[in-house]
Amino acid sequence: MTEDKQQNPKYRERVYAIVRRIPPGRVMTYGQIAELLGEGYTPRTVGFVMHGSPDGTPWHRVLNAQGKCSTGRVVLPHDKQQRLLEQEGVEFDKNARCDLQQFLFIPKAKSQKPKQASLFKRK
Repeated sequence: MTEDKQQNPKYRERVYAIVRRIPPGRVMTYGQIAELLGEGYTPRTVGFVMHGSPDGTPWHRVLNAQGKCSTGRVVLPHDKQQRLLEQEGVEFDKNARCDLQQFLFIPKAKSQKPKQASLFKRK
């Protein structure tokens, strides 16, 4: 992926549009966003785009695949991302990991039709 493409406002806006859909108290991973966007996006390029996110984009709700914050070297103070998430109710263990099974946000596709009623409980 060339940097020219990453600098393209449409390329970047696709990332930000997904991130803006993450509700407070939930998170997504860089890789999850890249997978949703498809070809031309990788976890690394999503991270690169997130470093330049505009005001109003909840950048702090995007974590790495281990459920940890990856902004310690680029954001001051180093624990700002974790503190912002904790204020929203996201919990971290003693190793600074978030339980992705509990806090991961899985967006519904915009074109997805409502599912039919079922006799079985959905998790």
